[in-house]
Amino acid sequence: MPNGDLRQANLKKLFERAKQYETASFKGLYNFIKFIEKLELSSGDLGSAKLIGENENVVRIMSIHKSKGLEFPVVILAGTGKQFNLMDLNNSVLLHHDMGFGVKYINYERQIEYDTLSKAAIRNQILQDTLSGEMRILYVALTRANEKLIIIASLNDAKKEMQKIREESEMYYIAGKKINPVLVKKYKRYIDWIILASMYENAKFQNLSTINTINKKDIIKETTIEEDNTNIIELFDCSEKDEKEQKRIAKLLEFEYAYKLSQTIPTKTSVTRVKQIRQEELDNEDTNIYLEDFINNEEPKEDIDFKKPQFLRKDEQENISSAQKGTLIHMCMQRLDYRKDYSLKDIQDLIQELQAKNIITEKEANAINAEKVYKFTQTTIWKNMKEAKEVYQEKPFYINIPAKEIYKEDIDETILVQGIIDLYYIDKNDNLVLVDYKTDYVEKGKEAELIYKYKEQLNLYSRALEKALNKKPYKTYIYSTFLNKAIELKS
Repeated sequence: MPNGDLRQANLKKLFERAKQYETASFKGLYNFIKFIEKLELSSGDLGSAKLIGENENVVRIMSIHKSKGLEFPVVILAGTGKQFNLMDLNNSVLLHHDMGFGVKYINYERQIEYDTLSKAAIRNQILQDTLSGEMRILYVALTRANEKLIIIASLNDAKKEMQKIREESEMYYIAGKKINPVLVKKYKRYIDWIILASMYENAKFQNLSTINTINKKDIIKETTIEEDNTNIIELFDCSEKDEKEQKRIAKLLEFEYAYKLSQTIPTKTSVTRVKQIRQEELDNEDTNIYLEDFINNEEPKEDIDFKKPQFLRKDEQENISSAQKGTLIHMCMQRLDYRKDYSLKDIQDLIQELQAKNIITEKEANAINAEKVYKFTQTTIWKNMKEAKEVYQEKPFYINIPAKEIYKEDIDETILVQGIIDLYYIDKNDNLVLVDYKTDYVEKGKEAELIYKYKEQLNLYSRALEKALNKKPYKTYIYSTFLNKAIELKS
């Protein structure tokens, strides 16, 4: 069996896990399976069993810290030309567990800053501690090999740097003495310390090791691939190939993903957008509207105009547009309490209350036609609401619509459509009634234009209610605040 040893080890590991689990308070196969699933979801320790022992004949890659206490026949110590990380020494504030903290001194008059004596002392101590730590790490690295140690460093100019270290070591050299600590402190790389030690113990070093420098150009030259002059056109010339093979290649090159459109349809849209698409279809009955027309413009971009805070626009004279007036009337109707009997004065008080709470400005309050709101409270709809068993206002909803209903494409996908229903209620006879407020301008006698414009939107509302309540709307109304009239939609 392929990977038989690994599979066997994994089964043993699973068995050990099960034994450990049984020692806990939870028992049983079901609970154990749920425990394993939770470990997987939380990225727990469920790795494969290890088949490689410490004495296996393999190459191991590990950090110097992990190699501590281990020995290997051959060790390759790489990256010794990399400088130690001493970025912490450049911080504005330095901390030391024994010496405290050191900061910069700022001279505000001369607009300069410089290190204080305490910071300089702490910086020097931290540097010394860091270099001591790196030296201990280097000792660990150099003592892991039993037979051969290979040290690799990448230097810009090896001969020049070695010459510089030789000259500096001669300056500090004292016969019979160890390497001067001041000299050690000057270097910030492992390779510098190793070269420095080789200068001081030259005779011993030559007996134990050899230094090889390889030029970058030589490495590039060895790895350069000779130019291939093969004629690619002749190599792939299919003129004499089998016709079946040519068809197979053509099929691969001309392949088109069968569900490409499914990748481009939106996963979510709004009732308003669906209404716009349907409206365009109705307005252009002779022209098919396809998905490509909406891929790059699913939601129309609108200029976003953030209102100034009220305290910044108290004295400004801004004109209230017809659309804004409609929105304000709509807002007032949403805040009506269907359990109350309203007078015109009550509606005016409601508007003043909205102004007092800083929900609307004084200019917006003056722009609201209180009579239009009041007339809604005198309709049959309002009377039925007061007697209704349940009343819901401003209810958000989500419904999945097949994409093929919105776009003229054969796609087996659904689109999540969201919207907000202005009003629906269950009347005293358990009938569902749907009402949508509209503030659009419409001429008297041309109510059909309003129905034509919003029929698709209300159909979506009806479908959402039917799916949620298992009940079709008994009646559906558009209440026109412009006409002060409820317009019933016939199913």
